[in-house]
This record gives sequence, C-alpha cells and structure tokens, in this order.
Amino acid sequence: MSVQSMLKVQRLTKSYPTAAGALTVLNEVSFDLAAGESLAILGPSGSGKTTLLGLCAGLDRPSGGEVMVAGEAIGAMSEDERARVRNEHVGFVFQNFQLVPTLTALENVLVPLELRGAGGAAAEAKAVELLTRVGLGARTDHYPVQLSGGEQQRVALARAFINEPKILFCDEPTGNLDGATAHTVQELIFGLNHEKGTTLVMVTHDLELAKLCAQVLRLRNGEVVEGDF
Repeated sequence: MSVQSMLKVQRLTKSYPTAAGALTVLNEVSFDLAAGESLAILGPSGSGKTTLLGLCAGLDRPSGGEVMVAGEAIGAMSEDERARVRNEHVGFVFQNFQLVPTLTALENVLVPLELRGAGGAAAEAKAVELLTRVGLGARTDHYPVQLSGGEQQRVALARAFINEPKILFCDEPTGNLDGATAHTVQELIFGLNHEKGTTLVMVTHDLELAKLCAQVLRLRNGEVVEGDF
C-alpha cells in the first residue's frame, strides 16, 4: 500500500449461506483511493453497493479479501477494534439520516465526540459551528421530528464531520431530498471534502453527482463492470 493510500480494497468478497448453497453478493472487488480522492459507486438495486460500503466502513466482515483503512487491515479485527477505527477515521451520511429522536440537533452532532470521550464546551462550540455552516445555527435545540428531511440530512452531515474524519462514506445522501435541498447537501459534501482533504466514497443513483467524483466504480451482480455514464 502506498503511503498516501487512505482506502485500499483487495479482492473483496462477501457470501451468505443459503439452503441452495453460498450466495455471493460481492465478488473480488478491488480499488485504491488516496487521501482526498473521491469515488462514486454506481449500479442497479441488488448489485452489492451498500454491502461494499458497509465492508469498507468495517460494519461487517468480508468472506474473502481485505480492506485497509488509513493503513490498518480491518477484515480480521474484532468488533471493538473496528469500532475504534470507525471512531478515529470514519464519518457516515446515511440515506435515512439515523438521528437519535430523543436528542436535539446539537446533541446528535455531539454523539461521535462523546463516544470518544471528548465532550465539553469546546466540543459544543465545534458542533454549533458545524450546524451554522450547514445553515442550522438557529435550530440547535430542535428535535429531529421538528426538522424537515433536508434539515435532518444537514444535521447528519454536521455529525459526520464533527470528528474531522479521514474517510466519509455516503449512502444515497441525496436520495430522499427534493432538488434544491439535494443541491445544497451536494455542495456541502464536496465543499467540506475539498476543504478538509477528506476521502469520499459515495453510493448513488444520481449520475450528475457521480460525475463530480474523481473515480467511478460500476457494480453489477456483485462484480465490477466497465461502462460509461
């Protein structure tokens, strides 16, 4: 692995046992991303996109192959070890936001820092700054139910960047948003990506969004395929 490589995937495979035998949902996928690079993962439903994203982020273990995150091989790590890698290096933006309903916008953004044991006034100031950056400086004490879908996605984006992650994983980050809000979220993701030098990995059906990424990976039936936009 090169010194600058931030995410390296080598012959990554994921299979599940079924009554009819092993079902392979991802088959020997490989790619390499340097710090600050961006990758769009495209493919039809069921092609293995979200499975690939989860394996890269250490949310699941591969059946074969290896994932290197910031120089660390995570495939054989325990759940606690993978959780440490995620907390130290990784940010997430999910399609369904995954905010905690009983926490305010500010408290949701603070969750990753509190898991790291880094709460306090400085952390709160940083969270407020990020919420202001995404246009929600006046909504810090609002709960998710009091926010629109676009506002919830912007809270999730602020939460993803609170730890200043080295890698940001996005699963259809604009999939549930109207056009105007999707454009705002898109600008925020790539703006922060360029500003912080964060490596970006994005699952999307949006071809215009994919064109903004430096690399594109197309999946079909769990395998990498060639093709244009």
